Amino acid sequence: MAQEQEPKKESRPPREGGGPPREGGGPPRGGPRGDRPPGGGPPHREGGERGERGDRGERRGFGGPYGSGRPEGPPEIELEKLIGDSLYLDNQAHAVVSRMRDMDSGTKSQLRRLYSAVRRAVRAPESERQHEFVMLRARLAYTIARHGLRSLDQLEKLLLQVTRRNDARGYERFKDLFEAIVAYNE
Repeated sequence: MAQEQEPKKESRPPREGGGPPREGGGPPRGGPRGDRPPGGGPPHREGGERGERGDRGERRGFGGPYGSGRPEGPPEIELEKLIGDSLYLDNQAHAVVSRMRDMDSGTKSQLRRLYSAVRRAVRAPESERQHEFVMLRARLAYTIARHGLRSLDQLEKLLLQVTRRNDARGYERFKDLFEAIVAYNE
């Protein structure tokens, strides 16, 4: 088998700037590698040396003139609008379900289980309600991470806002939003 591969390696033209090919077929050790810097790694990009942004260079799809270094995603759900506008709630539920269908493989039973936990948290006595929602957020974060449900990240952020506000109307609206998501996902 080694005899069959040998002719293929010899018939290749030498690499640019790499001198004669090594016996193993790769570029000569310590020799130039095309337009790569002497230390290896990716070629230098115009506008700066390697290491300006750590040791990785630029990353495509991140940052930009207005970016914060994070990938662009859907805008956060605004709690005040959610409480005051039923149509906004409905639109957000549709948007979450649409993202779920595009991005995730979440099951209906996972959503229903989370919705049951939301309903239990809303029914908890007022003195325990905030704690129940804090624990619900932990459960939601675990479910998102465990099952790769990145489309539910917005709900986790919203749940944090609701918990910090600690208002009965906010809890009810969060429950309504989750109910709409479950309904539209059927």
